Amino acid sequence: MSGKQLEHELTKVLRELLSTVTWLHGWTVETVQEADRGWDLQAMVPLPASGKAVLCIECKVHFQPSQFSSLIDRPCHHPEPSQPVSRVLAMPSISSRMAALCQQHEWSWFDLAGNCRLNIPGFLLIERTGNQPVRIRRRTGANLSTPEAGRMVRALLAPENVGRRWTQRDMVNHFAEVAPTIPAPSLALVNKIVQHLRDQAFLDDLPIRGFRVRDYEGLLQAWCEVYRLDRHARRGYFTLLQGHSLQEKLRTLDLKARGRLAYAVFSAAEFQAAHVRQPKTWLYVDANLEAELQSALETKAVDSGENLIVLIPDDRGVFYRLELSPKRLACTNVIQTYVDLVHAGGRGNEAAEALLQQRLKPVWGAAGS
Repeated sequence: MSGKQLEHELTKVLRELLSTVTWLHGWTVETVQEADRGWDLQAMVPLPASGKAVLCIECKVHFQPSQFSSLIDRPCHHPEPSQPVSRVLAMPSISSRMAALCQQHEWSWFDLAGNCRLNIPGFLLIERTGNQPVRIRRRTGANLSTPEAGRMVRALLAPENVGRRWTQRDMVNHFAEVAPTIPAPSLALVNKIVQHLRDQAFLDDLPIRGFRVRDYEGLLQAWCEVYRLDRHARRGYFTLLQGHSLQEKLRTLDLKARGRLAYAVFSAAEFQAAHVRQPKTWLYVDANLEAELQSALETKAVDSGENLIVLIPDDRGVFYRLELSPKRLACTNVIQTYVDLVHAGGRGNEAAEALLQQRLKPVWGAAGS
């Protein structure tokens, strides 16, 4: 699709969106003729009392979040300076990341499918979501849902690494330095993931080689969208051990496990940001340790009524930088706990939000992100 064709199609979509507001009359959408104006389309929208608001629309075919900074402060002029103006990004499809950036910087947006957030503060707000995006051409990118990509994202987001300067070679070597060691992603994959995260404006390049995370929370939410808790095998057990007795058994077993056993999901959250309490114990257990765990805790496999939930991970990355304590079994890293809670159902989202506010945002904020 040429630039002119795209402008034509986006003009039709914007007119359709404005026409859905039954009380709104007398608006116009036109192509900007003056090349020095810097915008592709302009809409004039009458205000309830008097005057008109101006929408300055920039049309893009392939545009990455990392490029958005080049648009943020572009002037949007109104013939009458006292009247409101709104900057608008229009594309064939707008990703959730791009939509978030638009809202963060007080831009409106819409796409060819009619999804939109058109906002003239204090006067008009049109929001439409859920329409199937129009794909001009699928762009190649990285898949953050794979175990290898997940290992990289954990390393970038872990509170212990906040503010760290990375190189791609550092990322590969990093996993041999942690205990227990985690299989490292290949340098080729690291290159692909880093390029993707740059494009999505999650990373900043540093002046003398290397990169650093720019948007911790944005990257966490992007990973959370594709993360799948159901990839880990789930077992339901019943044990008569409870409270302090259960904790002591698990602590003793942890000495032999060497980082292959940890409190997970709700049980980890109770130690990391006490908020939601529930009667079940959740654990990540290496497959090679499951039989020993069953014997030590005298468990019985049950179809219902379990008080012990064991997750057998499909990737050792879940044991990355466990949160250790001399008095109890280790917990999964707070980043791992967060994504698991979001997908655990029940009051998982509530517990995840507590972790975000109490444990993650303060660390990220202190790093200046």
